[in-house]
Amino acid sequence: MDSRVSSIRSGVDGLDELLCGGLVTGRMYLVQGKPGTGKTLLGMHFLEEGLRNDETVLFIHGEESREEILANGEAVGVDISDAAFLDLGPDSEFFTEDYSYDLVDPSDIERERYTQDIHDAIREIDPDRVVIDPITQLRYVEANDHQFRKRILSFMRFLKQGEVTVITTATPSPEQEYDTEIRSLSDGIIELDRGEGGRRIQVSKHRALGQREGDHGMEIRDDGIEVYPQLVPEGTDRPFESNLLRSGIDGLDELIGRGFDQRTVTFISGPTGAGKTSTGTQFMAKAAENGLKSTIYLFEEDVQTYEHRSESIGIPVSRLREEGTLSTTEIEPRALSSEEFAHTVKRQIDRQGTDIVMIDGIGGYTVSIRGDETDLIRDLHGLTRYLKSRGVTVLITNEIAEITGISSATDSNLSYVADNIAFLSYVEMDGSLRKVIGVLKKRTGGFEHTLREFEITEDGIRVGDPLTGLYGILQGTPRTDEPSDISRLDCS
Repeated sequence: MDSRVSSIRSGVDGLDELLCGGLVTGRMYLVQGKPGTGKTLLGMHFLEEGLRNDETVLFIHGEESREEILANGEAVGVDISDAAFLDLGPDSEFFTEDYSYDLVDPSDIERERYTQDIHDAIREIDPDRVVIDPITQLRYVEANDHQFRKRILSFMRFLKQGEVTVITTATPSPEQEYDTEIRSLSDGIIELDRGEGGRRIQVSKHRALGQREGDHGMEIRDDGIEVYPQLVPEGTDRPFESNLLRSGIDGLDELIGRGFDQRTVTFISGPTGAGKTSTGTQFMAKAAENGLKSTIYLFEEDVQTYEHRSESIGIPVSRLREEGTLSTTEIEPRALSSEEFAHTVKRQIDRQGTDIVMIDGIGGYTVSIRGDETDLIRDLHGLTRYLKSRGVTVLITNEIAEITGISSATDSNLSYVADNIAFLSYVEMDGSLRKVIGVLKKRTGGFEHTLREFEITEDGIRVGDPLTGLYGILQGTPRTDEPSDISRLDCS
């Protein structure tokens, strides 16, 4: 970065991260988006940050009154009542009085009034920060796009002489040439959007400092705008250490080669009710004995149900929560973007020193988190890479469609995310429905290439000896005679 370039905070922490540190002093920024996306509110955060730093700030507005702006800010905890305001909107008398202009173009009068008002306000107030909401109101009083460009250029030079940092807002209008002009002249462009996937924010241009690419999560909460940049794995020179995560169940630990390595991603797949969550919880309970802390994110059941089910099979979830070695977080459906969920996980790791994160389960995640399923899976992969870079072990439960047998290791082609895959399945044996458990994948270390009977009892999980002399288990119908054509498992 050029040592002569200085930056200031935008008032929104996550946005400063996207801007690679903040806004460049003395530059003009365009915040663009459809109505209701948060353009004005972002400008208000910018001014509020200036007021916190004892700076002088000016709000130039033309569509809403000062009272309306302050009321809207108060609703989300943003206070800019100490800012200076310049209202360029028409007075209410405009609609009741008959204005006439003799021998001059009406736009000439309005243009001179706008220009003089802005010039006088800035000379008198000498602001450090200015918001113009919207910048397009200046276009309406110019004769053509050429004149508008000249006016904006002149305005920018005037502001830069005083090192004034400016945020302007505009609603995109591709059919208008001046929309392109504003984007071209702006030193930075912040684009806001709102759709089925929730609110999104993107910095598409930032002179001098550069920007984080891509679109990112954004929400408007009780405290105003919150921006959630996509998490990026942290660089580490820490060598890989084979510290094993064990279940404490002899048969299961033998099956998985004494344990799964920590700092890896383990999928526990299987049909509904097979015991995926209980198996994951068993790993976390055993880890607690070694002083490790775990957090489980529940997407498909509430905390009370989860706690009751775990306690009923002898896993002391309540005690672990009281001791601080296990925390549970219930995720409300459609309440979060994938980025906000990722930052929720990050905050808990920072605050609690979490060693193990369990996401229960993928189906609930893709339903509960807003966004396209393909994008959500990509973001989940990014989250697991980030967690591994922080030294965190990840457990993920994944429900597959087959009740008996198994034709695919994971749902939605998620195998590439997993370092390890354990699976549960129902089978029919001796006229009754039984469960089996096996391992399909383990990137580090060996494991048994067999299946074992799996059972959940009042005393906990029981895993039996390897099942031998049986064929067709993965098809759900074990038999003692070897078939001539054995179907292969699709691990994709």
